[in-house]
Amino acid sequence: MTTLSCFKLRICLSFCLVGLTLAQLQPSTFYDNRCPKALVTIKAAVNLAVLKERRMGASLLRLHFHDCFVRGCDASVLLDDTANFTGERSALPNRNSLRGFNVIASIKSTLEYICPGVVSCADILAVAARDSVVALGGTWWDVNLGRRDSRTASLIDANNDLPAPFLDLDNIITAFSNKGFTAQEMVALSGAHTIGKARCTNFRSRIYNETNIDPSFAKSMQEICPISGGGNNLASLDVSTTIDQFDNRYFTDLVNKKGLLHSDQVLFNNGSTDSQVQNYVNNPSLFQTDFAKAMIKMGQLSPLTSPNGEIRKQCNRVN
Repeated sequence: MTTLSCFKLRICLSFCLVGLTLAQLQPSTFYDNRCPKALVTIKAAVNLAVLKERRMGASLLRLHFHDCFVRGCDASVLLDDTANFTGERSALPNRNSLRGFNVIASIKSTLEYICPGVVSCADILAVAARDSVVALGGTWWDVNLGRRDSRTASLIDANNDLPAPFLDLDNIITAFSNKGFTAQEMVALSGAHTIGKARCTNFRSRIYNETNIDPSFAKSMQEICPISGGGNNLASLDVSTTIDQFDNRYFTDLVNKKGLLHSDQVLFNNGSTDSQVQNYVNNPSLFQTDFAKAMIKMGQLSPLTSPNGEIRKQCNRVN
């Protein structure tokens, strides 16, 4: 705990949310001696990927989230299927939607050349998520390091643990509570939907069947997502901005009944989280601060640390 004295005050305070898990990870200087170029290498690769395609920032952030919510932040989401297990990529929340594997693989290849066997895929995911948010104009947070990679993955856990886009508010609160998050932290993390896109299959029911939706917004989305077919057609999760920008406009969408997913709009629908959504509309910096704290906490969900797990040579398979 003495290492906390070297962190920025706002980041130090956020560690109080994490509990005993904090002791399992190390400060962001973890690789300074064994791989001093690790963090700058990840940042440069993320910046380049986002420059080529801004949506990739959202994809890398989502990879980290979908990794941590299933058995903890252990890079299990990156594993290919084997004869011994079916991996998480084919789970319903991940199938045909998770992206960015090539970016992570490229980063890993570079780091293996620079300092073989040192930097875990799980740490790459955590740092890449932070750097993606920063590249898109969002806040910075200190990423604790020292995660190791799992030797297995679970299709069943991925199907059960990842929140679906059709959930009502109580179910979303429960899904996040099961991972140790408060309702407030859940709303902050939902703000990640200020970037990225969703497939028609995940919002078709909302735009044709729900009443708590702006009529003009529903009509514009119906042009993208027909009542049948076109399930893979994409729409922006945040309709207020023309390009991916990490800001608070997602919450403005909710107040205006322009949440794309059912699980988005229920955050502002005469329920217990309405006031927090309105607070984030009125105070953009509060959202950024709360998001950073919640991301620090998420990055410390049940990490594997030495001597458990391994440092994979390739992120898509065990050594």
